Amino acid sequence: MAIIGKIRSHSRLLVGIIGLALLFFIFSNFFENIPQAIQNWFSGEVEYGIGTVYGEKVDVYTYNYYCTNSELNDKDQAIKAQKEYTQKDRENSQNTAWQFLVDSTILSKEFAALEISVSDKEFNSYLFATDGFTPLPDLEKQFFSDSLGNISEKSIINGRDKLKAEINKLKSSKDPQVVKQWKGIKENYTNRRKQEKYFALLDQGVYVTNLEAEDEYIAQKKTKNISFVVRRYDEIKDKDLKVSESTLKKYYEENKFDKKYANLKSEREIKVFDVKVTPSEKDTTIYNDKLIALSVEFAKSVNDSLFVSKNCDRKIYFSDKRATAVPEGNEKANKFQSYPINLDAAFKSASIGQIVGPYYMQENIIISKVIGFTPSRLKARHLLIATNSSTDKKVLDAKRKTADSLLKVINKDNFTQLVKKHTEDPGSKETGGLYENFLEGEMVKEFATFCANQPIGKIGIVKTDFGYHIIEVLDRDNTKLPLLVSIVKKIKLLEETVYAKEKEVTDILYELDEAISKVNDQIKKSELFDKIAAKNKYPVRKITIEDNNPKIDEFINTSTVNSLIKFAYSKKATVGSLVNSPIKENGNYIVAMIVDIKVKGVPQYAQIRKTMEKDYIIELKAEKLIKSMSKYKTMDGLTKAFNSQVMNAEISFSNPQITGGGYEPEIIGSLFASIIKDKKQTLPLKGKTGVYVVRIDKTINAPVAANYNIERDQMYTGLKGSVQGLAIGALRKKADIVDNRKLNELRIRR
Repeated sequence: MAIIGKIRSHSRLLVGIIGLALLFFIFSNFFENIPQAIQNWFSGEVEYGIGTVYGEKVDVYTYNYYCTNSELNDKDQAIKAQKEYTQKDRENSQNTAWQFLVDSTILSKEFAALEISVSDKEFNSYLFATDGFTPLPDLEKQFFSDSLGNISEKSIINGRDKLKAEINKLKSSKDPQVVKQWKGIKENYTNRRKQEKYFALLDQGVYVTNLEAEDEYIAQKKTKNISFVVRRYDEIKDKDLKVSESTLKKYYEENKFDKKYANLKSEREIKVFDVKVTPSEKDTTIYNDKLIALSVEFAKSVNDSLFVSKNCDRKIYFSDKRATAVPEGNEKANKFQSYPINLDAAFKSASIGQIVGPYYMQENIIISKVIGFTPSRLKARHLLIATNSSTDKKVLDAKRKTADSLLKVINKDNFTQLVKKHTEDPGSKETGGLYENFLEGEMVKEFATFCANQPIGKIGIVKTDFGYHIIEVLDRDNTKLPLLVSIVKKIKLLEETVYAKEKEVTDILYELDEAISKVNDQIKKSELFDKIAAKNKYPVRKITIEDNNPKIDEFINTSTVNSLIKFAYSKKATVGSLVNSPIKENGNYIVAMIVDIKVKGVPQYAQIRKTMEKDYIIELKAEKLIKSMSKYKTMDGLTKAFNSQVMNAEISFSNPQITGGGYEPEIIGSLFASIIKDKKQTLPLKGKTGVYVVRIDKTINAPVAANYNIERDQMYTGLKGSVQGLAIGALRKKADIVDNRKLNELRIRR
């Protein structure tokens, strides 16, 4: 079983473009992991199930298997990183499993259609690095490198023997689950090899012709010097143009099939606003008095950990640099505790042991004891000789010897060069080992202590769990941040406070229902929602939910998301539908209304009325400007008539920007495509920003080139680098993927 542990701990390579690690194939108990209730729920005949690919239902049992393994993998990674594995993390794990399963399904069809296969001989050569194959990166360190991490012919030969021995243990095991694990490993590497062959085939189809390269060369090198007069659309105010509803509807009928107006997806839009239940003055006074009394005891406390455990609603205690606190709005506020910006001076000038507070953060009231200080910014660079958690004395001595030899030759001038050659920290290799703007609490203790206390310019060695670091201290701020131990009390609202807010939100919902029920127009319903929310000083935000992948990222609480999706997709849902009662989230309230239901394809009039009105107004302005500018045959005439000026620019076909004008691809395209000769001017041309009259002063043809190799190589490199992404994107689009997991879970669409 050693191979399983090793691959699990050290595999870094993603499974091709699909992006799941080997773990998806090495966990056992496939069907045993699926709760019977879920099996029963999905056992009936359904139209969509959890989703479809190419119109075929995705197998729920396979999906659940991948979900279990993805969650176990991600949870394991979270534990190693000392992070909490949250419900949001679980959803991300499930999404990873879904994408893996979908892409596997798509690519398996491609493999079958192209008859791509991997023979046993090819598989063995691929796995054991024979017949021209090099060691796979995720097996390299554990099997094919020596104790110092170097790869040689001898280490590869030894690695093959070790790998074969481990695999033979799996294959010959009497435990059927272990045999199944080997089958999973083999399937993983077989599929990976199929993907490599598939994308290698696509790469072979990438080419750039001489004609394409020549066109690109001319597009870049051929230029035109132009003079132009432009009249902007904003010269005419929108209110000066009368647009009737009947005229706009006629414009809609004439243009509704234009692709730029098409609904690309079926989706629903809802508008929401939050009503936060905040403490009243009476609530805060009560808790303020309690915290003032508690602060006296806190100041006398000699066991802060015990005091926090006894008195704090949020029992978090650090006595080291993780106790760092930053002012609200600081870029590090998501990593450390924070305090109100107006208390910044008080905290930074406080003495050790001093109590600051009570103060308020969100719905909490807090008192804090200052237990120390730390520099507000550190800057250093390092070169890491990794030990990979080894406890072998020989390995550690060899690594220390390497670090010592580098320390003798490294200096401020060659530091970057040696880092790029020797460091084993991939996160800082390309920056020369540089870490800027970090705090002590963000780094391992030994590393951070060196950076915070050694003189600027000092270079030395520090040992951490990661290995031996050769560190140069580059800079640190003289200003300090406090280390705080805090007593946090969540203010419990009085019943009268909660009741008052409940009445307020119910009254707003009643007012909305009364107002919206009196109008039929979709746009007016939406405007009324905005108006009433604004009157009560609640900002409105719009949320779009896709039918084929319904999710809402704006809320962390799963029950809130589920409630909003149920509301948006209820059988009676129509534009203008309001929630029957406010949705509760963490003691606050959410009010929501459906403002649009879009079906893929031709949009309804109300859905694009505003967009079409803007476009129609631009057309009216363009017509008006073209008519007025057509009366003048010279640039001088135009400038005198409209008090404008002649501007000059150099343009090329490859750049759609006109200096002094704007982004005008159609204008530039027409100038290069037209037969207008030099010294001649155009008729008024409608652009994106205004109407142009252009004179071509001089055309400079591209210099004669012996070949177009540079352009061809650039185009080829660009195509080659994007072929996999473009291919998988096109295949996903063709597969017409329906992610029905959420709607199926909520029993909305089965």
